[in-house]
Amino acid sequence: MSDISIRDDRPAGRLEALGEDGEVVGRIEYFVLDSPAPALVPVHTIVEPAHEGKGIAGSLARELYAISGREGVPVAPLCPYVVKWAEHHPEEAPAADPALLTAAKGWLRAHPGRF
Repeated sequence: MSDISIRDDRPAGRLEALGEDGEVVGRIEYFVLDSPAPALVPVHTIVEPAHEGKGIAGSLARELYAISGREGVPVAPLCPYVVKWAEHHPEEAPAADPALLTAAKGWLRAHPGRF
């Protein structure tokens, strides 16, 4: 994987991968669910075409789950990439509570212009 750093821009709802020059080369777009319990909800994972195949998306998913662990807040993934990544890394990505997934889908339907 290339040398990247990852920053959490929580107010913007983005976990960003930065290249050596500080350029955003990938991101996970997410929101924070408040009810029925707090959860991080990734919706999209995007890697710029010139940076695909370098492990950036996986690094972003791993960091999202690391943040989740540090904060004690579960991840309720709606992003297909994060869902698949979690299935392949169950030791790092605990299964989401079905009630949180249902609530996250409801939130997304109620905010159609957000993503």
